[in-house]
Amino acid sequence: MLIDVHAHWGPWFFSMDVASIDVNIDGMDRFGIDLQLVSSIEGIVYDAPAGNRSLAEQLPADPRLRGMLVVDPRRLDAARADLDELLAGDGRSRWVGAKIHSEYSRTPISSPAMQAAVELTTEYGLPTLVHTWGDTVVDLADVAARVQGARVLAGHMGASGWPRVPEAAERSDRIWFEPCWSAPEANRIRWVLDQIGSDRLMFGTDATLIDPSVALGAFEAAELSEVEREAIMHRNAEALFGV
Repeated sequence: MLIDVHAHWGPWFFSMDVASIDVNIDGMDRFGIDLQLVSSIEGIVYDAPAGNRSLAEQLPADPRLRGMLVVDPRRLDAARADLDELLAGDGRSRWVGAKIHSEYSRTPISSPAMQAAVELTTEYGLPTLVHTWGDTVVDLADVAARVQGARVLAGHMGASGWPRVPEAAERSDRIWFEPCWSAPEANRIRWVLDQIGSDRLMFGTDATLIDPSVALGAFEAAELSEVEREAIMHRNAEALFGV
């Protein structure tokens, strides 16, 4: 079983042809991805409500797709409306989490606006994937510690801030880590595993921006035990997202 907890759908502003949902489906087919948790690029970089509704139309294309509802901390009234509408009825089975991008939303993770956004997603029972980079992985742990019941997943595991993951893990037991990165440094996954164990690490790819082979190769280089592999590749995600 392989669950990708960090993927996207739609056109990027880079020079690459990945707009079609067929690109997601092809990647899942090629690499044996059983479930892919997807957020809308339009929602992340431009208009969260429009992007969420566009993605809602794409999710039925393949039963392996699950939605991550984009929340813009600057537009929490609109986010609440999205949550009310898209999670209604059988939508709750399709939308399994929320996504917040701290940089594109120009909202520091340490800010009151970010905490309010996590409070909102927590109110609706959604685990929340948050873009972290550098020291912000620790800031996210502090948010998780302050928001009762919050469950947050640090996208990119802080990227260049990965050496601070053990500190983040100590600050809250309600933060998990997903290490996809376009320029990964050698041995970081093995080092983090040796520090915090495998219970809070998950597999993610950043598709369709990055080919899934990059993340798969990074985990292969970590020489996972069978227990570690099962936890990281699917069991932790199953528990957190209820998939």
